[in-house]
Amino acid sequence: MSFTKTTEQDSNYNHLEKMSVSELLKNINNEDQTVPLAVEKALPQIEKLVEHIVNKLKQGGRLFYIGAGTSGRLGILDASECPPTFGVSHDLVIGIIAGGDIAIRKAVEFAEDSLNLGWEDLQAYSITDKDVVVGIAASGTTPYVISALEKCNENNIITGCITCNHNSPLSQTAQFPIEVIVGPEFVTGSSRMKAGTAQKLVLNMITTSTMIQLGHIKGNKMVDMQLSNNKLVDRGTKMIMAELNIPQKEAEDLLNEFGSVRLAVQNYHDGRQ
Repeated sequence: MSFTKTTEQDSNYNHLEKMSVSELLKNINNEDQTVPLAVEKALPQIEKLVEHIVNKLKQGGRLFYIGAGTSGRLGILDASECPPTFGVSHDLVIGIIAGGDIAIRKAVEFAEDSLNLGWEDLQAYSITDKDVVVGIAASGTTPYVISALEKCNENNIITGCITCNHNSPLSQTAQFPIEVIVGPEFVTGSSRMKAGTAQKLVLNMITTSTMIQLGHIKGNKMVDMQLSNNKLVDRGTKMIMAELNIPQKEAEDLLNEFGSVRLAVQNYHDGRQ
């Protein structure tokens, strides 16, 4: 099986150590600007996967991200931001990383090479065919991720992936592959750079579009967000003021009473009927 390792090809830049700080920053920025264009080419693939995710979540399923290293950390980051942003439970979108939670901060040697641990980690969540599993791997060759998706396929669980190589083993395993071909990295093989940026952009698209489809956004407002700090309480108050055209004090009282923008607005209207 042959494929091109775009994230590990020789960089277009040689002798980086001879560049000034200004040159380094300019060239990194130039490379970064190519990433959204690569993501744009993958929009049809992203759309197909999102449609299946939305369908499964509407039926009571969950979304799992599974990866190793940077890819695993990005999946966990995206999953962890869903509850405060959209007001969903912590077990709706779940991020899993090779090596367990310790690997979020410190690399766990050889964890990504396991052919069994990925599926075992998913089984710990009693995964079923109601769920969707998305493997994340820049190279598309991570055994931990590929083997987990293979077992999911065997158990009729929908699988997707996010990778930065064309026709990689991971893409061939996933039912709904997303391939964002970002090309060689500024620092050869450092997939935390363009590949990592591409993965983060795609993850943003997946969860944001899914949550909008599930009704957790009204207009363009986070009406289900968790009011976990003063900034968000102030933001919620202003949303209610704008939506109901009421004074700040009344909006604050509604928010304090009902605990969310959505419930505050609903109960305000219910009380007027």
